[in-house]
Amino acid sequence: MSVYWYNTLMHKSRILLIVGIWIAVLPYLGFPYSWKNILFTLSGLGLIGFSYIIYRESKTKESAGSADGTFDNFSENRDFGEDKTVN
Repeated sequence: MSVYWYNTLMHKSRILLIVGIWIAVLPYLGFPYSWKNILFTLSGLGLIGFSYIIYRESKTKESAGSADGTFDNFSENRDFGEDKTVN
């Protein structure tokens, strides 16, 4: 349920833009150093998690594209199971 809400609410590119702006502006917001370190760490972990989600979804889409398990560069080798008789 949360993944559906997440995908319908914001586009992934917009989230990356917002996180990038947040990280760029964070040093100038006047937070104490301890808070700044914690916020940078949390922002970095969030960015890592989000990029992993995008990576996993791209791999799922790639594997869904080749449903029969073969790829275009091996399409000429599909007839290995045929009965080959020589006359």
